[in-house]
Order: sequence, then C-alpha cells, then structure tokens
Amino acid sequence: MVCMGNICRSPTAEAVLRHKLDAAGLGGAVAVASAGTTGYHAGERPDARAIRHALQRGYDLSSLRARQVTAEDFRRFDLILAMDQDNLRALGRMRPPDATAEVLLLMSHATDPQRSNAEGVVPDPYYGPAGGFDHVLDLVEHACDGVVEHVRARLAAVPR
Repeated sequence: MVCMGNICRSPTAEAVLRHKLDAAGLGGAVAVASAGTTGYHAGERPDARAIRHALQRGYDLSSLRARQVTAEDFRRFDLILAMDQDNLRALGRMRPPDATAEVLLLMSHATDPQRSNAEGVVPDPYYGPAGGFDHVLDLVEHACDGVVEHVRARLAAVPR
C-alpha cells in the first residue's frame, strides 16, 4: 500500500487489509506492508487522526512507522497498490528494470462503483476536515474486499 508520506492513507490500508485477510483465513499466506513515495515522514507514527478514526473501526495503526518505497519492494511484493494517480506515476519512475510487482491503483480492486469515487482514487485527508479520514476508511475497506478476493483467486491458482 503506497501513498506519499505513509502517515495517513497507506498505513490505514495496510491495517485494513491485514484485518480482512486475517478474517478470511489468509493472513498467514500474505505479506502486507505500506510505504510512501517520499521519505518526509520516515520513522514517524501515522497521523494521530488516522490512528483515532481507524481505532474507532477496530484497526490499530499505532505500531506502524512510515518508510519510503525501496527498489526491493518491487521484487519482494507481487502487488503494489497506490492510493492515487500521482503516487502511481511516482512508482512508475521508481520502478527498477528487474521489478516483478504489478503496480495498480488500490481502487482498481473496488467491486461496486457506487461505493467508489469517479476518480478511482483514495483522496488525501491530511489537509481536510476530520470526516476525510472516515471517507478514506470507507473507500479502503471497500477496495480491500476486492483485494482479498484477488488474493484468494491467486492463491487458489497456485499448484500445490
């Protein structure tokens, strides 16, 4: 999960996806992490508002720390999900030649257009009102349902 600073949207998405994968019995089969396309907040906890709003829905972000995307992330992870077009483009510029990860918008996994937004992005709530953090959670929860189904299908396709 990737946003710009890794203090609002991407740590929220990391916690939500972990929770949903665990609930689906897939938590042990999938590595989930978040990062930012910049290192502005490296080492910092998520924004206090993101922590508070996520906790109200049962997601704990308090142990997460911001970090910047690395070249190794493009080889370590199968799927890298950006929160918006700017970060998707930044990931494209950062992508090393030997990258194996598929890089998409998180909202490309949303299964119901009525519960998404027209832009197909998770907007940055940092400079807006507190309700923006709830809106982020609404979008992320919905898209993560689609990610869980994507993961389930990919795992089912792996020969045993």
